Amino acid sequence: MRSVAAILTIGVLIHFAATPTLAGLQAGAAVVDVTPTQLPVLVNGGMLSRSVDTVKTPVNARAIVLDDGKERLAIVVVDSCMMPRPLLDDAKALAALRTGIRADHMLISATHTHTAPSSLSCLGTDADPNYVPFLRDKLAEAIAAAEANLEPARVGWAVGNAAEFTALRRWIRRPDRIVNDPFGNPTVRANMHAGANWDDVTGESGPEDPDLSIISIQATDGRPIAVLANFSMHYFSDQALSADYFGLFSEGLKSKLTVEGDTSHPPFVGIMSHGCSGDIWRRDYTTSPPTEPAKTIDSFANELVKIALDAIGTIQYDEDATLAMAERRLTLNYRVPSAQRLEWAQKIVDAMGDRPPKNTTEVYAREQVILHQRQSTEVVVQALRIGDIGIATTPTETYALTGLKLKAQSPLKNTMVIELANGGDGYIPPPEQHFLGGYNTWAARSAGLEIQAEPKITEAALQLLEQVAGSPREEYQQSRGPSAEAILAAKPIAYYRLDEFAAPHAVDSSGHHRDAVYEPGVVFFLEGPQSDKFCQEGETNRAAHFAGGRLRAHMQDLGDQYSVSMWFWNGMPDEAREVSGWLFSHGPDHGLGSNSDHLGLGGTEHPGKLIFRHGGAGAKTEVGKTTIPRWTWNHVVFERDGEFVRVYLNGQQQPEIGVKLPSGLLSPRKQVFWGGRGDNESNWEGRLDEIAVFPRVLSTEEIKTLAGQ
Repeated sequence: MRSVAAILTIGVLIHFAATPTLAGLQAGAAVVDVTPTQLPVLVNGGMLSRSVDTVKTPVNARAIVLDDGKERLAIVVVDSCMMPRPLLDDAKALAALRTGIRADHMLISATHTHTAPSSLSCLGTDADPNYVPFLRDKLAEAIAAAEANLEPARVGWAVGNAAEFTALRRWIRRPDRIVNDPFGNPTVRANMHAGANWDDVTGESGPEDPDLSIISIQATDGRPIAVLANFSMHYFSDQALSADYFGLFSEGLKSKLTVEGDTSHPPFVGIMSHGCSGDIWRRDYTTSPPTEPAKTIDSFANELVKIALDAIGTIQYDEDATLAMAERRLTLNYRVPSAQRLEWAQKIVDAMGDRPPKNTTEVYAREQVILHQRQSTEVVVQALRIGDIGIATTPTETYALTGLKLKAQSPLKNTMVIELANGGDGYIPPPEQHFLGGYNTWAARSAGLEIQAEPKITEAALQLLEQVAGSPREEYQQSRGPSAEAILAAKPIAYYRLDEFAAPHAVDSSGHHRDAVYEPGVVFFLEGPQSDKFCQEGETNRAAHFAGGRLRAHMQDLGDQYSVSMWFWNGMPDEAREVSGWLFSHGPDHGLGSNSDHLGLGGTEHPGKLIFRHGGAGAKTEVGKTTIPRWTWNHVVFERDGEFVRVYLNGQQQPEIGVKLPSGLLSPRKQVFWGGRGDNESNWEGRLDEIAVFPRVLSTEEIKTLAGQ
């Protein structure tokens, strides 16, 4: 063993000595076929094990090597569902022996096609024992082949808008339509594809990312060498074995950018890497019936190629780009089963013997035993810089929100996020999403990391981006359009834009430092109202979606004259319950005070109309005039003027509700709630945004202005 190690060390030294170091950026690219030579082969991507003996399209490893004279790094994207870290560590070590590249300067990611050979054991499918060593060798071969093609190069960045080709697949279910998880517990408040039935849901559980990001690499004479694209769309679905739309996109780019008749240079390499797509798919459930942007996988890929080509045509290239790359390894715990669940699982696994699982119950029982045995795992996070372009990685199936967090806070203006890189560690929902349950949260190797895995991996990636950029991260703050400025000009004592990435605090943008607190049951960064008025330069206005939780604050100096301005979007159908949801409440927690105020939206009683109640049980309901459609943004002002209450809708001069109360007294408690009442009865199910509190009665002209008119 010592002699072998010595030979390998000498080989590495000889290779480094023989590798020229030239000033200026160099790039090389290559494609290596990783289609298995032994069929049938196990295939990842389903709940239960399956194998296939046919090949519809080849599956490939597509590699780029970059060198700036000081640093050399490799980026490889593989047509695979997921690849385990130990396999990739072995492949990198082997590639390091064959090249002048350090193992920690190699990024290897999966496209996440669900029709590729299995190299990772997950759910009901084991890794194919014949394919794993074959793939390891091919990955090293791809890196060496790309390095052999190094030549002087230049690099540029562009982004195309592909919003029509991606959408949220994870939707929030109504509180009365919760279903059971595989362990028999009613925990599924959100799940994939629930939006197919509008009657069951209140809205999407997060934002989407429409960016088709492009890193284009050319020879110094303008000849295309490679394009690395990145897009957040889970997979299209195809017959196995297949590279899915990722491979079709890559080949489509090659057909468009290859210089015809050029046999003196290496072939152009197109690459589609996987963006943050854990809660993303192609079907848009916001339309009825749900729509798909393309009828076939070919047309889907071809349309993305057109968007990419248009973006590439706008690029200005940099021939002097320098490189940097950094890596961090984290130990993360698994969410291991309780003693009771482990006992349940072990009985099922013992009865199975050596055979693979035959149903979902057996799958998740076996997963509990495996998580218990492993307890924790190591994950790899990376960041790299190519000139002013950044790439961050996650080793997981990552929600679109996480990718948006990294892009918005990156110290590098141009940043893409590649998921399932350097490992395949399953879904990492943001912590608030665990509260809503669903497949993406069920403890297994497909989603077994600790609840805090997402913020830990996100923070590690941001720190690495800071390291390679040599500058601090951006502090995200939503831009202020004219409507936001109008609210501030009216001098609120608190102003909540609800543009946060995460709990627990809703930041007070008024400057008075009255931050509010989100309770569990709220998700973040959904699209809000009037982006063109609340934000600048095309930025999307952001809102929070309430799914049983509330926003709460103490208003110590709120007197008997005040106004609350807010935007609301109702997700509940009128027939779901008596009150669709309570928007605002001023009074005690855990109950209803005799002098408390409550503003809500009617359900089976007074469907779709604003309602107001003063006091506790048996209080009279005051009802508005206008029926408000579900899933539409509306503006409301609640105004307390001593004994008088007035409620204004969408800037109208005449109030929807106007009532004189028998007493002008307010509750002595200073608790204020949005998205629910003090007693948590019929809390809001939908989005809220741009909440402002004023210590006075607003004029009708101010109300009109706050409504964006």
